[in-house]
Amino acid sequence: MNGGNGFLEFEKPLQRICQDIVHLEQEQGETGRDVAGEIKKQRTRLRARTKRLYSSLTPWETVLVARHPQRPLVTDYINLMVKDFCELHGDRAFGDDAAVVTGFGRIAGHKVMIVGHNKGKDTKERIACNFGCAHPEGYRKALLKMKLAAKYNLPVVCMIDTQGAYPGIGAEERGIAQAIAVNLMEMARLETPICCVVIGEGGSGGALGIGVGDRVAMLEHSFYSVISPEGCAAILFKTAEQRKRAAESLKLTSKELSKLNVIDEVIAEPLGGAHRDPATTAANLERYLADNLRDLKRLKTDTLLKRRYERIRKLGSFFESVDASKKPRSRRTSAGTPSGRLAPAVGVDRLSVTKRSTSRHTT
Repeated sequence: MNGGNGFLEFEKPLQRICQDIVHLEQEQGETGRDVAGEIKKQRTRLRARTKRLYSSLTPWETVLVARHPQRPLVTDYINLMVKDFCELHGDRAFGDDAAVVTGFGRIAGHKVMIVGHNKGKDTKERIACNFGCAHPEGYRKALLKMKLAAKYNLPVVCMIDTQGAYPGIGAEERGIAQAIAVNLMEMARLETPICCVVIGEGGSGGALGIGVGDRVAMLEHSFYSVISPEGCAAILFKTAEQRKRAAESLKLTSKELSKLNVIDEVIAEPLGGAHRDPATTAANLERYLADNLRDLKRLKTDTLLKRRYERIRKLGSFFESVDASKKPRSRRTSAGTPSGRLAPAVGVDRLSVTKRSTSRHTT
């Protein structure tokens, strides 16, 4: 961990320790005085402080880590863990969206189709990629390559890292909402295994456009949400200054989403975040993909699709247990449904849900 650059606002204590280490190393080089013991002591202190800090990140701090300018991008993971990568371009309808990268490659010996959001490394590349916000042609390009993979019985690996779909008028004119909706439908019935991993930001429909799969995982310090904390705060609290409060309500961290069964697994990051050790992060991601691709490839297509459908149907369902002695007596409503219980909608599984008080600002 180098001092000076790459530190977030809440990491200022770590920055000061890193600066002390740098000064000690400079002093040792200039004067020849042996301060190795003090340097070792400071490094131990730095590690302990980092471990304590990252073991109790708030949701907003997690968002900051996921957005870190040095956090590895899809192109970094491709370089670190994918062999024989052959990039594919275009949607055969409008153009080639640089915000979505697609191509064939090998991960841990498995031939796969890789689909991922690309934010870009420098300013020029980020502008070309719209900072990872894809246009309709990006999602149509992704779906076209997924169908190509299914044709040759190759699994699909999706790496999600976007604030959301591109919000400009051009994207609206070319049907961004329809492009995402079609992807949701087609990915749900694609006859090949799909593994999705949120590697940074997982924002709104832009993330869902390549986020339907048999396995969905998140890197430890990434986030996955229906809306950004700033957008949520602007809507609910009429000011983006309440973004920390919104982040708490959105339950967007990997730990919270794992509890809610929205994701299947959390992939560990090195101490201090993926940006401090991209190689180790890539190794952890590769291990996860290798294990799950091996298991999914063993399934028959009918079984694969059935399990994928069941997984999607279970999203968002929950039960509450109550003390039977304290349960209020049911009263019939005018519609004939006991009060305190939701009537099942057409095509929706019946869920018994008891009354409970909720915060007016709960998202």
